[in-house]
Amino acid sequence: MSALAIGLLKKGCSVSGSDLVKNDETKKLEKLGAVIFTSQIRQNIEFVISKFTNKLINFVVSSAIKPENEEFSYCREKNLSIKHRSEILAMLMRTYTSLAVAGSHGKTSTSTFLSTILELCTRNSSSITGGIIPIYNSNCHLENTKFLVAEVDESDGTINKYKSDIGIINNIDFDHCDHFSNLSEVISSFKSFAKNSKKLLLNFDCETSRKNFYSNYKWSNATAKNVAYAIIPTEINSKYTIGKYYENGNFISSLNIPIPGLHNLSNITAAIAASRMIGVDFIEIKKNIKYLKLPKKRFEFRGQIDERSLYDDYAHHPNEIKETIKLGRLFIKQKNNNEFQINIDDSVGSMSQDETKLRQCLTNFLSNAFKFTKNGTVTLDIKSEEVNNVENINFSVTDTGAGMSPEGVAKVFEEYTQAERSTSANYGGTGLGLPISKKFAELMGGDVTVTSEEGVGSVFSIIVPR
Repeated sequence: MSALAIGLLKKGCSVSGSDLVKNDETKKLEKLGAVIFTSQIRQNIEFVISKFTNKLINFVVSSAIKPENEEFSYCREKNLSIKHRSEILAMLMRTYTSLAVAGSHGKTSTSTFLSTILELCTRNSSSITGGIIPIYNSNCHLENTKFLVAEVDESDGTINKYKSDIGIINNIDFDHCDHFSNLSEVISSFKSFAKNSKKLLLNFDCETSRKNFYSNYKWSNATAKNVAYAIIPTEINSKYTIGKYYENGNFISSLNIPIPGLHNLSNITAAIAASRMIGVDFIEIKKNIKYLKLPKKRFEFRGQIDERSLYDDYAHHPNEIKETIKLGRLFIKQKNNNEFQINIDDSVGSMSQDETKLRQCLTNFLSNAFKFTKNGTVTLDIKSEEVNNVENINFSVTDTGAGMSPEGVAKVFEEYTQAERSTSANYGGTGLGLPISKKFAELMGGDVTVTSEEGVGSVFSIIVPR
């Protein structure tokens, strides 16, 4: 919504809005001339109507606004003109050669990479995205340009409102369970988007996209055959990715990309492919690719505590979390030479729980597992299960480490205890982490369990209601 507000202000419209909490975005909007209310009451609407007499006024809402919202209710009661945010974005897109970025995952990153390439290579591009684009330090850069990069959202089914010159589908996954009942409904929504795109650019590596959509324009990071665009990685580390770039099966050049992670490489390949589809010279792309940066909150380094680096990432879907963990592994110096595996059962879906407490419990379990394991394996398994007719999610951390005797297991949730005296010299104590985890689990309506065998390893589990 803030990106649309900025765009409308730049187009000469008067803008007002409400947000219960002042933040950087509301402050930026106020500096640009918007009127921002810190309440959501009917008097706000009455004020706007009185200020702009004899003017066309549209009241714009997103799907996050509930029907009982006082401002929204008042607009309906007075039969005022109400527009959904998707209608405003679609209106703006019609005045440009638009490149619409869609997909279940990676939309913001792909939009950011594409915006950066087009800005540096053409100086004739605008952008409206869901995240802060580093080159603009904003989620909206709307000028009188030829091209517009627009991130479009499928979460509420309004993706069928957008008409684009090039439509990009990163991938398709079952998400937004509050709106979609199954994957078929998600696919149907994207088919409406595809129908409204003059040209469609698809991710060939996504099985769902590959089986349900057809296009002459596809990209891949696994093969250069039967696709229009491909970057085959030859090296991926914590600082950069090196890959061989192909068009229509023909090798063009090697690329040194300053972004790590295979999922990021897919998003970058999509951005390069879309740029080539509108005629951007590859030499210009290669020259400027060194300036690519991730958007804010996409594996963003935030600082260090006790020599531990902290990164902020927006990932919330199980498959996004998997990719983020893979990326994080590139940054880890394996002190104990352990392998880390993660398995998420397809039945897990979504859950509503205390994110902070759950994250702390898993952090404590994983930290101890890596601490007490050398040259072994640590595995995180996530699955759904029913306990006493209540649907739960079970998070289990299994290690092949030192293990504990029955006596050690009995006291492991006591504060500042050492599981076994014989391991004190090598490992130290367990501190407060495990007893805190047990208390957190109980506060969430769940419990923690542990099984262990000396010399074999341990399994710590937290089971909480979905």
